This record gives sequence, structure tokens and C-alpha cells, in this order.
Amino acid sequence: MKTIIVTGCAGFIGWKVSEKLLERGYAVIGIDNMNDYYDPMLKEWRLSRLKGHEGFIFYNLDISDREKVKSLLRPDSIERLTGSYPDVIINLAARAGVRASVENPWVYLDTNYLGTLNLLEICKEFGIKRFVLASTSSIYGLNRTPFREEDRTDNPLAPYSATKKAAEVLCYTYHYLYGINIAIPRYFTVYGPAGRPDMSYFKFIKNIERGIPIPVYGDGRQKRDFTYIDDIAEGTIRCMNLEGYNIINLGNDNPVELMYVINLIEKNLGKRASIEWLGMHSADVPATWADIEKARDLLRWSPTVRIEDGISMTIDWFRGNRDLVLGLRD
Repeated sequence: MKTIIVTGCAGFIGWKVSEKLLERGYAVIGIDNMNDYYDPMLKEWRLSRLKGHEGFIFYNLDISDREKVKSLLRPDSIERLTGSYPDVIINLAARAGVRASVENPWVYLDTNYLGTLNLLEICKEFGIKRFVLASTSSIYGLNRTPFREEDRTDNPLAPYSATKKAAEVLCYTYHYLYGINIAIPRYFTVYGPAGRPDMSYFKFIKNIERGIPIPVYGDGRQKRDFTYIDDIAEGTIRCMNLEGYNIINLGNDNPVELMYVINLIEKNLGKRASIEWLGMHSADVPATWADIEKARDLLRWSPTVRIEDGISMTIDWFRGNRDLVLGLRD
């Protein structure tokens, strides 16, 4: 059974990537520090789904803790548990949130940059030759859409995207010096069942259901390239087999206005939204849009879920887990 290390396994994307790998017969060493950036109850819910799979081993660990990372991921420790040592690390552990990073940038540096450095050192020291790093569309800043991997990304608008850019550059250094194969998917507005409660669509669903005004920044006409979680997870897994150093957009290639998404949620819930209009945040951009020709070419990947279907499936999950969602701390 091939073993893969997945960090951030209780996070939104890490959970779905881990689930798909386990369903395909891989063993997964899952790592997560279960932090309280949002209510850990949702992380516990995701983690409970993974623990039901044979071949899943979980470590409650902060990847910014260098000594603990090295101790737990030593070859003799892992081989005793799984019989083989991983040849891939998928690093999905990250402190997310563009606006939140403006308020508290230090924690973003610790997880997104220092944590990545610690894992790259594990690759170097223990001979792991493949590394996948989750990155973000926010790294493109105010570039012209559609965003292409070759665009300049040295003008980030928030500490979150700045730390992700730093991690990407660090990955290149380790590829150059030590021959580690690096794949960096840049994600575009990931959504779906069991998503992050700080994301706009999740807040919209929760607030509309409770009859509470939803916060909308700007005029609601800003466009986002909403990409369904299963599509993102599939693209991430395909990144494992790439050779060299590659940065690849994973997006829906179909940006839609925020108000359109709100209207879809209203339709599926059968309720109207009350809107609290707020000023545009300085770290926000008017639009995101992924050029995905590279993903089609290298990964044979393209999105399969339309926004209309994705929102419908997300609302279905919400109905089946209503008590969990409404019980989450705001």
C-alpha cells in the first residue's frame, strides 16, 4: 500500500484529498494542528470521516514545530506503522483568509512559510522526491484576467498571498538544489459541502437560513472563479506525478458575480436574503479567473461541476447537517 503524507488533513481541501486517496487504496499519514481559526467542530466532523477508513493515521501536529515534525516523520517511525515510507508530501496545511491576514500576519508566516520550509527539509533529509504545495489565486493580485501561470506575482495585496508567494519561491530553491519534484496548484475560490465557515458562500447559507443579514462587500458584482471541492481534490492528486517544477492553475474557468451565487443560494433554500452592504476591502480584487490550459495539458484535468449544481449539492449537505452548521461558532 503506497503511503502519502497529507498535511492539513482536517481542513476543507485536505479532507477531500485524503478521502479520495484512501478510497483509491493509498495509506494516508494525516497531519493537522486542529487550530481554532474557525470552529474546530467542523474539522472534527471531517476528521471523523477519515478515521473510518483503513490505512488512515492521524497526527495532531503543527508543521511550524520543526523538531516535532522531524521526530514524527522519521522513516523508522512511519515504516513501523505502514510498512513503507512515503515518496510524496501534499502540503495543504495553511492559515487561510485574505482579510484576516491583514489583522494578524505573524501566524501566516509561521504556517505558510516556516511550515513549508520544515517539510521541504524532511524531503531533503529523508529522500522524499515529490512535494505538492497548495497555493492561491490571490497571489495574482490586480493582474489582468484570465490569470496565467506566467503572470507576474510579486505584488501581493495581503500577507496571506505574500506568504504563499514566499513558499512557492522556497519550493523552487529546493527543487534546484536537491532535485525534488515540485507541483504547485493555485486554487480559485474553492467551495462545496463541509467548506470553510469564513468563506462567503458558507456565511450566506447560514445567515439566510437563520434570517440574519448577509455581509456583502462592494456592490456584489465582483466576480469569482468558484471551483467545486471534488474538482480541486482531483486536480491536486494528479499533481503528484509531475516531474520538475510546475505551477498550475486549478479553477473553474467560468467566473460568476457574487450576486448570482447569492441568488442560487436563495433559490435552493427557498428564502430571500437580507443584505448588509459593506465597503470594498483594500485586499479584495474585482475579479478572479483561471486560465487552465496548463492543467488540461499536463494533468488532463478540467472542472466537471457547474456552479448551479455545486451550490445545489452544498445546500443538500447543509440540510443533512443543519444542526452542525447552525451550531458552529461565528
